Amino acid sequence: MKEINFDLERNPFINFLSSRYVMCARVDVEKLWKWCHENDKSFFVMSLGCLMNAVNSVDNLKRRIVDGKAVEYDHLDGVSPIMDEGKKIYREMRVKTPQEFEDIIEWHDYVRQLSQSILKGEDEGFTLEMEKRDFTNIANFSCIPWVDFDCITNCVLTGNQIQPLVTWGKVNENYKMSVSITVNHIFVNGRELGYFYENAQKEFDQF
Repeated sequence: MKEINFDLERNPFINFLSSRYVMCARVDVEKLWKWCHENDKSFFVMSLGCLMNAVNSVDNLKRRIVDGKAVEYDHLDGVSPIMDEGKKIYREMRVKTPQEFEDIIEWHDYVRQLSQSILKGEDEGFTLEMEKRDFTNIANFSCIPWVDFDCITNCVLTGNQIQPLVTWGKVNENYKMSVSITVNHIFVNGRELGYFYENAQKEFDQF
């Protein structure tokens, strides 16, 4: 990470009771949905990759406050909850960015193998305390594949929590999928959220 020139003291949202806010919008996922079914790939994993890339494409989403200073990470890994098929085992995994691999297929297989190892108990998964997550180069990604929601809220650990939280839902009959992102107004305004959704749509369209 690197320290950035950002005046925290004069930021209008720094002393708000909570500077967290949420935006939800629908993304067209028809191309990726059909590609995954034609190539026997996990739509969940590939959606995770698309949304991780979209988050990492916006510098403001990679910013945090560490030791009272504004910093920006080079990249954010993804942390996501996972469950077994019987929905009896619940764990979390931390995954590297797709850019660290030769291609998206190699990354897909890495994520599938990692999740299986965690659910089998061969890997303990991601266990960092909640209070420390805001000082780590991660964003949280969570899928609710049973619900085609219009909006969603998230638990707030602290009012000035910075870590982005991304949630996506069920794909409807028109291949539209809700994507929610929770951010902090200290660093992220509407224009940055516009970039996130624009880039997310490009990611889903490339297949």
